[in-house]
Amino acid sequence: MFDVEPERFELMVSTALDSLPPKLGKEMRNVAVTVDQNSTDLRLLGLYMGVPLTQRTSHYSTVLPDRITIFRHAICAICSTEDEVVEQVRRTVIHEVGHHFGIDDSRLHELGW
Repeated sequence: MFDVEPERFELMVSTALDSLPPKLGKEMRNVAVTVDQNSTDLRLLGLYMGVPLTQRTSHYSTVLPDRITIFRHAICAICSTEDEVVEQVRRTVIHEVGHHFGIDDSRLHELGW
């Protein structure tokens, strides 16, 4: 386990989001990315909750934003260095953003995410 301070972890998530291709970032709609700093459940590194862009219809309106949550303790628990945490944060952010775009787990794993 490599523990990262909450503020540093937030910066890692922001950096991962900023590293997305600009065209992809512009296509993200009604989604909030948050960091869970407190959960001690180590089963999930990240979680997407919402309606993927590919499933939204004309009836999709006046809804709360989709949410991508990145779990600090779970990621830190599987890493041994800060560089590993940075890479795992990046992979997790990309994976969850993929869900926002309607890509399922099996396809994300095929793509290496």
